[in-house]
Amino acid sequence: MYIKNLFAQDFLLERIAVKGEVSNCKYHTSGHIYFTLKDATGAIACVMFSGNRKGLSFRMKEGDNVVVTGSVQIYERDGKYQLYAKEITLDGAGALYVRYEQLKQELAEMGMFAPEYKRAIPTYIQTLGIVTAPTGAAIQDIRTIAKRRNPSVQLILYPALVQGDGAAQSIVNGIRALEALGVDAMIVGRGGGSIEDLWAFNEEIVARAVFECTVPIISAVGHETDTTIIDYVADLRAPTPSAAAELAVWKKDDVAAYAQDLSEQMAQYMRHKLAEHRARLTNLELRMKYVSPMQQLNTKRQYISELEERLSVCMQQCLQEKKHRLQLLIHQMEAGSPLNKLREGYAFVMDEAGNNVYKASQAEKGMRLTLHLLDGTIVARVEETRCNEE
Repeated sequence: MYIKNLFAQDFLLERIAVKGEVSNCKYHTSGHIYFTLKDATGAIACVMFSGNRKGLSFRMKEGDNVVVTGSVQIYERDGKYQLYAKEITLDGAGALYVRYEQLKQELAEMGMFAPEYKRAIPTYIQTLGIVTAPTGAAIQDIRTIAKRRNPSVQLILYPALVQGDGAAQSIVNGIRALEALGVDAMIVGRGGGSIEDLWAFNEEIVARAVFECTVPIISAVGHETDTTIIDYVADLRAPTPSAAAELAVWKKDDVAAYAQDLSEQMAQYMRHKLAEHRARLTNLELRMKYVSPMQQLNTKRQYISELEERLSVCMQQCLQEKKHRLQLLIHQMEAGSPLNKLREGYAFVMDEAGNNVYKASQAEKGMRLTLHLLDGTIVARVEETRCNEE
C-alpha cells in the first residue's frame, strides 16, 4: 500500500500516454479488456475497465499499434504496476481509421446515409458520367464493360485526381461538372489501395457533394473489401469499377424489352389521356344539355305542366268548398222560405193599401183583405175580429 501511495502521489503517472503494439488481448465477460503493450525494448500490463469502453472506438486486436492514455498504478494483490487505460487510439494508419469512424458516425447522425434519400439508377441511360483518374485500371475496366454491354451509351470522363493533395476538391469539381452537363447517371471511384490512397473518398466535402448531387451516383472505390464514406452516401455501391459499369449500362440485347416497356408506358399514357378526355367530354355534354334551348323549353314545359296540375287541383278544391257552402245557404234559405210556410197552411194577408196584415187589431169589420195562398189568392171581407188577450 505504501508503494501504491507513492505511485498515486506521482503527478506524471496520473496522465500518461504510451505507444506500442498490442499483445495478449483478452475481452473479459465482465466487459473489461486485458492486454499487454510492448515495443522493441519493453512491455507493460494494461487494463481498460468496462466503464471506460466509450474511450475505445474500434475492436482492438493482436498486432494493433496503439496509443494508450491513462494512469500507472499498483495492483496490490499481485504487487505489480500496470497501465489503467482511459482512451485508446490507433497509431499511424489507425489514426486515419479513427477519423473515418468519427466522420462516418457524424454523417450517419445527420441522416446522409438514410435509405429514403437514395435514388434509383435509371434502367436505360444514354449518357454515363465517370469521375476517376484518366489512366489506370478503373477507367479501362469501365470502358471495356460498357462497350461489351452497349456501345451506344455515351461515356463522359472527368479526369480527376484520386489521390494526394487536392484530390478531394478535384473529385467534387468532377461531380458538379457532370451534374451540370446533365448525364443520366454517374460513377465515382478508383482502383484499390491502402487507406491513405483511398482517403480522398473519405473526405466530408466529397460525401456532401455526392449527397447533394441530383444525378444518381454509383460509388466504385477500391476492391470488394474496401469501404469508404461515399459508399454509404451514394445511391448505389458497387464493389469494383467493373461491377459499377455492369450496374449502370444496360445490355443492348435488352432493346426488345426496352421497346416493350416503352410501348406499355405509351399505351398506359394513352389510356389515361383517353379516359381523362372522355370524362371531360361527358361533363361538357351534361353542361350543354343543361344550357341548351331545347332543354330549357322542356324544363319550362314541365314546370308549366306542374303549375297547371296544381292550379287544377286548387280549382277543384275551391269549387268543392263553394258547392258545399252553396248547399248550406240553400238549406238555410229553404228553411226561411215563405213558400214553405204557405205549404204548411199559412197565408200572407194584405189590406187594400197593400200593407201586410199580421195582427187581428189591424183589421176592421167590412175591410177587404187579400189572402195569398200557395196556389193563388183569395179576396175576403172581414165580418168579425177577435184579439187574443196578451
